[in-house]
Amino acid sequence: MIGKLKDMFNAVYSYDAESVFFAPGRVNLIGEYTDYNGGNVFPCALTFGTYALTKKRNDRKIRFYSENFAQLGIIEVNIDDMEYKKENDWANYPKGVIWAFETIGMKIDSGFDILFCGNIPNGAGLSSSASIEVVMAVALKDLYNFDISMLDMVKLSQKAENKYIGVNCGIMDQFAIGMGKKDCAVLLDTNTLKYQYSNIQLSGISIVISNTNKKRELADSKYNERRTECETALKDLQKSLNINFLCDLNEEEFEKNRHLITDELCARRAKHAVYENQRTKKAVVALKDKDIELFGKLMNASHISLRDDYEVTGIELDTLVGISWKMPGVIGSRMTGAGFGGCTVSLVKDEFVNNFIEEVGEEYMKKIGYEATFYVAQIGDGARKLQ
Repeated sequence: MIGKLKDMFNAVYSYDAESVFFAPGRVNLIGEYTDYNGGNVFPCALTFGTYALTKKRNDRKIRFYSENFAQLGIIEVNIDDMEYKKENDWANYPKGVIWAFETIGMKIDSGFDILFCGNIPNGAGLSSSASIEVVMAVALKDLYNFDISMLDMVKLSQKAENKYIGVNCGIMDQFAIGMGKKDCAVLLDTNTLKYQYSNIQLSGISIVISNTNKKRELADSKYNERRTECETALKDLQKSLNINFLCDLNEEEFEKNRHLITDELCARRAKHAVYENQRTKKAVVALKDKDIELFGKLMNASHISLRDDYEVTGIELDTLVGISWKMPGVIGSRMTGAGFGGCTVSLVKDEFVNNFIEEVGEEYMKKIGYEATFYVAQIGDGARKLQ
């Protein structure tokens, strides 16, 4: 793989790359839309992701090329002009990371050429954008010998997406990608950034990711809309309660104070955040207790809440999950990521995986009119230098 990427770099830039970096994609097993509400998430890094090959230049130019957007060719910018520009298209993501580094005084003194190649499906909701951001951060650290921790690179990558790209994401995606660990999911308290690794040895069970293949055109605008609705609910609750985040409440406390939220739609959004946070905590305990059936039930309940209270699923995701729930050998299934298309994650007993892929794929095609794509996921390490 790396040999092919080096050949590709040489074909694009007419000389050899110096260094190779990798950042994975991620899948969130449970804990959706809790990360900006001060709650817990439970993601893991995957073995597929984004590769970046680099070499420093002696001038002020930075040249970006992505094999995934080969039709756009090389996108060239100058270090002294890091402003967001629509015409820079996908390259605004790595540009945003450079900008974020510079906001904390980490100045880039010369340009570089960089080639990206990702095997995360674009628009699948497995965090291809965060993967590009984190791999850019890891490359910058190495290229310019910056003294910066992985956690700080994760925070800068989130800052790039929030302040530069304009998507109000929480920290989960960048955290899972930067801090991921082979064969582990990470329980992250997004309020305190305290985290613990949980070993995922699902004996006889596979994690199957199913891609709806619907591009998530609505995701960014709806994401920001949902965040605003949660902030509105929180402000209403704060008039009477001393809380900083919705997820400071448990289910009982929320129900006791729900009447304080003046808008019923905002109350439903808040309910999802509170209940999902509690489900996530219960799911980690269930995994520790080897109660995989309970873990599956909590995954299913998560999807229902995302469908009914948070309204971020859509016909494609609901169809995939609905079919999955009926399949033999399925322990649990839910949407994962921002929703409005993208992927589902299912726990499937190993002996049923082939049957699951075939039958779910067939029925989805009949109902939706185009194919879903399936991946049997392996849990891998976080972002790193490969060569």
